[in-house]
Amino acid sequence: MRLDLTLLTLGILFLVGLAADEIGRRTRLPRVTLLLLAGVVAGRSGLDLVPAEAEAWYEFLSVSALTMVAFLLGSALTRQNLAAHGTEIVVISISIVLVTLLVVAGGLALIGVPLGLALLLGAIATATAPAATEDAIRQSGMTGAFPDKLRGIVAVDDAWGLLAFSLMAVAAGELYGNGHEGVLQDALREIGGALLLGAFIGVPGAMLTGRIKPGEPLQTEALGLVFLTAGLAIWLEVSYLLAGMTAGMLIVNFARHHRQAFHEIENARWPFMVLFFLLAGVSLELGHLATMGGLGLAYLALRIAARIIGGWIGARLGGESAVERPWFGIALLPQAGVAIGMALVAAESFPDWGDTIITLTIGTTVVFELLGPPATLFALRRVAGKESGQPPAKGP
Repeated sequence: MRLDLTLLTLGILFLVGLAADEIGRRTRLPRVTLLLLAGVVAGRSGLDLVPAEAEAWYEFLSVSALTMVAFLLGSALTRQNLAAHGTEIVVISISIVLVTLLVVAGGLALIGVPLGLALLLGAIATATAPAATEDAIRQSGMTGAFPDKLRGIVAVDDAWGLLAFSLMAVAAGELYGNGHEGVLQDALREIGGALLLGAFIGVPGAMLTGRIKPGEPLQTEALGLVFLTAGLAIWLEVSYLLAGMTAGMLIVNFARHHRQAFHEIENARWPFMVLFFLLAGVSLELGHLATMGGLGLAYLALRIAARIIGGWIGARLGGESAVERPWFGIALLPQAGVAIGMALVAAESFPDWGDTIITLTIGTTVVFELLGPPATLFALRRVAGKESGQPPAKGP
């Protein structure tokens, strides 16, 4: 790609991101959805204005942005937060994953989907979108117990989802005579390896960072940890999300000399997030929505219902207040890259169902990427309004 075209593309994308951020502030619309829509308009499904070479940046940007988000989510798992909300985080996250799996798989099986395929789609439905959820929390400006618990749930949610997907792949293989025990072994290796890598980065990171400028890690230190974690995770073929989350959790809990352990990551993340969401929108194929049919609509309805029910049950079991119970599942509707990753593995392992799995997952991901962030913001504002005793804020 020519240098002038590269610079022009970057300049325009950043200005579009600035406009989306400002519109979000003035209208209370989620900036994630605005960025995705801007990308859709400019991309393949719209005016096709973005050079094809620019789309090649997406993989680097997605890994970088999501690893930064993983560090920030891990930093939410402080001793204080875990002591205050640890039980609720675990109970609600497990409840949402289990209910999503059971409701989606059971509902699809009842309408005639082969049981093995239903199990795989139910497992894929458990995945969330940490970047979209985290950004909606930040845009809301809400602090306190509810957003802290949401961050904790998102941080551990994909680990449960990956394990559920692996177990369902094994079950589907057994039902149809194809041995897929290797999927479970790979998942356990990926989770265990990511936790070990996070510890390998996080423990020395806690001791060594924030020494040059006492108490505040430099931006070069922060970015160095992010890229080192992401690069090693990809090389070792483990989850960079779980590795970053683990490293962030260890640093925030063991770096006693830090005053603002993740201040520089917070400062650096937004330019990466702007490009990530814009290029995600560019790559979205709205044509997939037309091919979903009744199966896609059933999947959408079942997943939405399952998240709401699972969140309510988990909140009830975890002893949450009546104000918060209805809103956990709604706040956790966004779904993105992790689901597509699961779909690719499932399609490779079960080629007879491959086209159905890929088409349905990509099509429904478009819907949840666009509608999920407004749902998260809506839930946050409803809880904030009820807890303050004020009428809930207008807007999504």
